[in-house]
Amino acid sequence: MKRTVAVVSAGLRLPSSTRLLADRLSDAVRAELERLGEPVEIVVVEVRDHAHDLVDHLMAGYPSPDLREVFDSVARADGLIAVTPTFNASYSGLFKLFFDCLDDTALTDKPVLIAATGGTGRHSLVLEHVMRPMFTYLHATAVPTAVYAATEDWGTERDSQGALLERVARAARELAVATARRERPTPPDPYRDPVPFEQLLGGG
Repeated sequence: MKRTVAVVSAGLRLPSSTRLLADRLSDAVRAELERLGEPVEIVVVEVRDHAHDLVDHLMAGYPSPDLREVFDSVARADGLIAVTPTFNASYSGLFKLFFDCLDDTALTDKPVLIAATGGTGRHSLVLEHVMRPMFTYLHATAVPTAVYAATEDWGTERDSQGALLERVARAARELAVATARRERPTPPDPYRDPVPFEQLLGGG
């Protein structure tokens, strides 16, 4: 049975450096899992494609069928790669909205590789000061190595490319090992604890 790794990419443009980093990370994780004898399926979620459904869900309190399917795919995944662009020294609002709307238990004990992109390396602290605390709050297990790619990392100089690829490879190994060791998750059941009918009638 294949392992599944979900990739949540919150880039706003196409093409996007955020998606480019997400693809490099997912390719590296796939290679590491296959090296460990674990066939893998990569499921990519482009958050921008679900922006309107996310806002509707936040306002109405329930997801559309398409968005529910996306949430379930993340909940069922054995591991997660989460990549955001950096805005004002933090993750993007769209990235945060996705995880605000995700079921509370969807990431419990799930191995997560966190990554971000930005115009300058000065924003790399977003990984440790903003993203890692959020995933800790969500009871996920973020792997030790996080990956930040600044504009200069996509240049033609061998040193910058080599440093980025080295971080990608190290983070991918960590996520692959954690994913291969993990028991397969059970997606949360939204009907497990229904609100009593009397409470609904009372407006509670």
